[in-house]
Amino acid sequence: MSTAPISPFAPLPLEALPPLPPLQLAVVGHVEVVTFLEVEHLPRPGEILSCPSALELPAGGGAVVAVQLARLLGRPVPFFTALGRDAVGEQAAAALTALGLDLQVAWRQAPTRRGLTFVDRSGERTITVIGERLSPEAADPLPWESLAGLDGVFVTAADVAALRQARAARLLAATPRVRLPVLQQAGVRLDALIGSGLDPAEQVPPGALDPAPTLRIATAGAAGGEAWPFGAFLAPPRQRPVLDSYGAGDSFAAGVSAGLAAGWEAALAISLGCHCGSACLDGRGPYAGQLHAGQLRGGSDAVTAPD
Repeated sequence: MSTAPISPFAPLPLEALPPLPPLQLAVVGHVEVVTFLEVEHLPRPGEILSCPSALELPAGGGAVVAVQLARLLGRPVPFFTALGRDAVGEQAAAALTALGLDLQVAWRQAPTRRGLTFVDRSGERTITVIGERLSPEAADPLPWESLAGLDGVFVTAADVAALRQARAARLLAATPRVRLPVLQQAGVRLDALIGSGLDPAEQVPPGALDPAPTLRIATAGAAGGEAWPFGAFLAPPRQRPVLDSYGAGDSFAAGVSAGLAAGWEAALAISLGCHCGSACLDGRGPYAGQLHAGQLRGGSDAVTAPD
């Protein structure tokens, strides 16, 4: 593991990063079908706002990480998830497949979770989720045995047994949104725990997990973030205004996880994550701006997921 820099680390240029090898990766996590509304500002009490249009997409951390990984690799990525057996869930499954995912779905009788996101003129997003999060579980008839021996698995939602199944991969990364009790009860070593340092729901106190994660990262938006034991890092300089910040943190997590699964040192993996997060800021919704294989050194869009 790299030693901690004295001053914040500036991400390496994208063209300085080595090519990604042909990795075998998967994601275990959740989906929310999100309606995105562009507004000048968040509504004030009693105020009525109008917006010119609405964008509806299957999103949520699991979906965003999976699509970003598929785009980095240029081919479909297995995504283990749960959806409600309703029209919303069926449409989400079709859309996620079109986005380049090899979907492995546990169908539920509960409704598919939805969300509403306001994106203001600065590109900042405010999210309200509707309904219970649906998580894949080890008891679901999904091909859990296929995770064994993969180069890496990223988890955003799972039960204790499913998280233990994911540990059979060579690298296991997760977000605190898996929920602290699940992480604690699973008792597995995480190669990386990646979350927002600004979201109270994603705070994991030092020493809360045993064994401790090998690498722990807390992002801080435009300020970059901090990684333990690596140190603080900066966000890449931007040449244009932020369009939409939804999905930037999850795209960052995907990039870091891909780099670590490739055997890169922390500086390289964090650099790739930073470029993934920054690229996401350039599109409406989580997918339009995501980095893809053709933009990477030695990469090729053999399978290009549509926006």
